[in-house]
Amino acid sequence: MENICRILIVDDEVLVRQGIKHYLDWEQYGFRIVGEASNGREGLEAIERVRPHIVLTDIVMPIMEGEEFTRLIKKHHPDIEVIVLSSYGEFDYVRSTFQNGVADYILKPKLETQELLRVLQNTARRIASIRYTGEGSGEGPDAETVLEKLASGYGADESAPPAVLAELFPHEQFVLVGRLRPAGRSGAGKRAGENGPPLAERLRQALAPNAFLAAALGPARVYGLPAPASGAAAGSEAVLVGLGTGRRTALLAALRECAAAEAGAPAPPAGLAPTSSGAAAAPPEFWAAGTAFAALGELSAAYRQLRELLESRFYFPDRALMLPEELPEVGEPLPAFNLRLFTEEIKREHFAEAFRDLREYTARMAADYRSTPVGLKSFLGNIVFNLITLLGNMDYDAADLDEAKYGFFREIEEAQDARSALFLLESFLLKAEAKIAEHAGQTGGANMKKLLAYIDEHYAEPLSLTGLGRYFHFNPSYLSSYFATHNKEGFSEYLNKIRVSRAEELLREGEISISEISGRVGYSDPGYFTKVFKKQTGLSPSQYRRQHGAGR
Repeated sequence: MENICRILIVDDEVLVRQGIKHYLDWEQYGFRIVGEASNGREGLEAIERVRPHIVLTDIVMPIMEGEEFTRLIKKHHPDIEVIVLSSYGEFDYVRSTFQNGVADYILKPKLETQELLRVLQNTARRIASIRYTGEGSGEGPDAETVLEKLASGYGADESAPPAVLAELFPHEQFVLVGRLRPAGRSGAGKRAGENGPPLAERLRQALAPNAFLAAALGPARVYGLPAPASGAAAGSEAVLVGLGTGRRTALLAALRECAAAEAGAPAPPAGLAPTSSGAAAAPPEFWAAGTAFAALGELSAAYRQLRELLESRFYFPDRALMLPEELPEVGEPLPAFNLRLFTEEIKREHFAEAFRDLREYTARMAADYRSTPVGLKSFLGNIVFNLITLLGNMDYDAADLDEAKYGFFREIEEAQDARSALFLLESFLLKAEAKIAEHAGQTGGANMKKLLAYIDEHYAEPLSLTGLGRYFHFNPSYLSSYFATHNKEGFSEYLNKIRVSRAEELLREGEISISEISGRVGYSDPGYFTKVFKKQTGLSPSQYRRQHGAGR
């Protein structure tokens, strides 16, 4: 029978959680803080992983409040005791939680060390599954407590004496292993956390019956670790595997079998990296294993590496197992997106160029796993917001885009991988481009008249799409398609028609030289003028003058 009481802290205020964790040397009083969560939903998932005896929970939290949380705890885990934290104005909530069977409550403004300890001790003495004495085991620090300190950044000498470390962890090398269960993939018809044993138990099961792996792996032991509490790796599990020198390869073979079994696919040969095949369905779980290290003082750095590997699932959704040596080569870090230039291009209605640059940049960003998932999602959300605002300020009909923007933000925030996030951006850009095209169609007649009038007046000048675009604030490539859409001739054909028509007038009026007429109507090269004129009329300028000149 255990004599240590395990506690889970659930509160949306990180300072409250950290404060409680560091109130006391909990082990001295027979308690162990085994986990934390920021809301009721995360708390239910954490219960499945850490199996606490007592849950210490806030009453008012986002996503799932304490009242619903306590009801579900007592429904599915009636043996777990619940202690509620509340403020002065929340007594009605507290009273409703007592109907669900909570053990006690503490007012947050009076949350003091001795009061919290008293309530926890009274509650622990009522738990039949433990033999609570009010004191620790008296056997010195346990492996889990030492590992939590090491993972938090404490040095090896600060976590336990060298002799204790050697006794608790008698291994030549260590490897950190993590497992991330993607959101929404917690098992058909099952609550999150019910689709299989915790990671430490899962690994022990995988290693025990395999005689070949056991021989290759040698003496090995699996230790549980605190799971990352935030970021893309939140909800993951982590373990430390102690093993002999050079045995990481055998461990990776076992991990590949585990990952392949969870994904329902045959395991690839040991030593071969899985490939990103672009399959439609991502594996139900994502595994990661760090590099081997010999000194426990390196655990904190290895823990950060493992967290980054787990977060890389956002960029490699088709992988089942990620190793640091299998991360692809990447070039120089991306420079910051030039939002000022993007804004100027939109204001000038150079939409094609602005959207092209944006698509190229986000494609590069989504291909660089060094971009954090939070950073990519934040960037996409900002672009959506800025573009909607710009279009609205430019009198484009963006009202429905503005109404739908919070839906765009939510979908981007909930995207499970970079590929999905980019798809959402592309979907938004297509809607924005439809609005732009609709606006162009509505104003096309008036704009076209201005363009034609300008060409009719300035036909003798060296006109070009670039020059017209600069004058009318159009992108030249967009202007070309716009001109063809709203006029029966393209820009060049229309300009040549106007110039040849004026040349015909001059040829009929008198004896001005053909070379001079060529210059007057905008052609610096008389030979080219002759070629264009004959193509338009079927006659050369001199032939046209003989047939249609003055006096004829």
